[in-house]
Amino acid sequence: MVKNLWNASEAGKLESGLSELVYRSNLIGSDRAVCNWGGGNTSMKTIEKDFRGRDIEVMWVKGSGSDLATMGAKNFTGLNMEDIRPLIERDEMPDEEMVAYLSHCMIDSKHPRASIETLLHAFLPFKHVDHTHPDAIISLCCADNGKQLAEEIFGNRFVWVPYIRPGFTLSKMIAEGVKNNPNADLVLMEKHGLVVWGDTAEESYNKTISVINEAEEFINSKAKGDSTFGGQKYTSLSEEERKEVLAEVMPVIRGQVFAEKSMILTYDDNDEVLQFVNSKDAKELSQVGAACPDHLVHTKRVPLYIEWDPSTKDVKSLIQSIKDGVEVYKEEYKAYFERNKNEGDVMFEPAPRVILIPGLGMVNTGKNLTMANVSGALYNRAVQVMKGSTALGDFVSLNENESYEIEYWPLELYKLSLAPAEAEFSRKVALVTGGAGGIGSETCRTFVSDGAHVVVTDLNLEGAQKVAQELNEEFGEGRAIAVKMDVTSEDDIIAAFKQAALTYGGVDTIVNNAGLATSSPLEETTLKEWNLNMNVLGTGYFLVAREAFKQMKEQGTGGSMVFVGSKNSVYAGKNASAYSSVKALEAHLARCIAAEGGQYGIRVNTVLPDAVLQGSAIWGSSWREERAAAYGIEPDQLEEHYRKRTTLLVNILPKDIAESIAFLASSKSDKTTGCMITVDGGVPAAFTR
Repeated sequence: MVKNLWNASEAGKLESGLSELVYRSNLIGSDRAVCNWGGGNTSMKTIEKDFRGRDIEVMWVKGSGSDLATMGAKNFTGLNMEDIRPLIERDEMPDEEMVAYLSHCMIDSKHPRASIETLLHAFLPFKHVDHTHPDAIISLCCADNGKQLAEEIFGNRFVWVPYIRPGFTLSKMIAEGVKNNPNADLVLMEKHGLVVWGDTAEESYNKTISVINEAEEFINSKAKGDSTFGGQKYTSLSEEERKEVLAEVMPVIRGQVFAEKSMILTYDDNDEVLQFVNSKDAKELSQVGAACPDHLVHTKRVPLYIEWDPSTKDVKSLIQSIKDGVEVYKEEYKAYFERNKNEGDVMFEPAPRVILIPGLGMVNTGKNLTMANVSGALYNRAVQVMKGSTALGDFVSLNENESYEIEYWPLELYKLSLAPAEAEFSRKVALVTGGAGGIGSETCRTFVSDGAHVVVTDLNLEGAQKVAQELNEEFGEGRAIAVKMDVTSEDDIIAAFKQAALTYGGVDTIVNNAGLATSSPLEETTLKEWNLNMNVLGTGYFLVAREAFKQMKEQGTGGSMVFVGSKNSVYAGKNASAYSSVKALEAHLARCIAAEGGQYGIRVNTVLPDAVLQGSAIWGSSWREERAAAYGIEPDQLEEHYRKRTTLLVNILPKDIAESIAFLASSKSDKTTGCMITVDGGVPAAFTR
């Protein structure tokens, strides 16, 4: 049963008017069993002053593209009811004309475009109106016997409206249905949702909750228990086994769903999802269609169901089934588009947004982590709807053309157009070693600010977490994760790439940046010091690059590696034989991998910085004193010394290195590999030749 979250104390503190509508809307949106992400709409009618100071009746309605759970006053649109009411006398009104007309009814041109379902609210003669997509109600509305069962639940209190795409005609049908039934206090929209109303915000909200719970109580009385979805056909792998298998197959899926653009992946293996994917009926039931029109843009009409018996634990056969399944899905989606397309339609990526795998759960795809999670959240709702509908009768959905007309509906696509434009690294994942340091943290910031998702790895987990937290607070939840990784530990590195696969689906770019530095005259250089440099800067770079190479090959979509070398990669540093030697090794290792990776589209390039003191843990260590001693100056004179020795007379900052790394990882360098770029202000002795 859904909870009534209305708090009289909180509500009592609100000013009457728009703030009440915001409060009510946020409560409705906070429970996804009541309203889908981005779906539903709310309204209220008030008296406002127009620009001439006259009293006018204004309807405030949710603006297109916003989400009830998070929207504020700025996301609502005010429309003059005097201009809208006469529309109900019309017999028809095309969508384009409706949108244009409503734009003239707005009391402020700066308000967002009104909801697709604005007329639904306007034509009902009630002060407060709520339209939602509750699991229990859609279960009823998507049951083949839903109308008949609604009579058992609600008697003569409801109006049943057959499915029709939202717009003028649906709005008028609802208004006339309510007008013709004096007992009506709710509308059930076939294969769609619920409409209720009230004289106050609280009354309207309470009615939404009470109607949902009436339906849910009835559905629960019909629940099938162990025979839900026909009973269980498969048994889930253990949580640990699921993670192991998913870490292996998600890069494969990510490569397979790649069309013209990459996708970010996420997965969900909650108990409800596992019950569904493991069931006897899942394969057939999942192909009936979407549980709600609002799902279609984010989940497509049907998911991809993978035939696999988890008891075999045969991952090789699973991978082949995924490859075959995605290919077939793409071809079927293209055919679906061709059968239903209208003039001017441009096909979306044909790959699935939802992939169901027995024993493992559900994998979701999207242009970023947020949208991948949205497709997952919506399909979770679909599972609940199918569970409810099949407890009542048979689950039914929109037919193919009805589905297409929603998925490619210009008014629905308008919502997607409100999203920010994609950037250079949108849909990409970068893994940065030494991510808590000066160069590393600035590199992570540069990638994220240009659209990427980032795995911040460092031996200093607390530092990596701080970087990830700052990025997520500024750019959005989930844009960065922190992973503790010792680059000398093969197990740590393998675990980090598994985590990247489980969180985002894989990796497109790695930045080998973890570092340290020591300085000693040759005769004082101990084997321990030599091995320390070799282990971190040589073996560490090799291990990270090797695991990245494996994952990039599995994805089959190319990739980019950027090694952070040093001026000392090409310059013999005084009193730094261990450090300089391994930095030269790094640069040549990068070239070797570039030669081997070319056939797979994997590019490898190197940045050669010098004297990046700002934010550097290396320069905060004894290295500063050691280098100052080598030059016969005081430690606090070192920055000025380095500036003066450059031909450009500049200091080098972490941002300078980060920008060069981003350039080499970007599409601007698509045809560059095996290259070294010096970012040192111009040190003639280190000019490459």
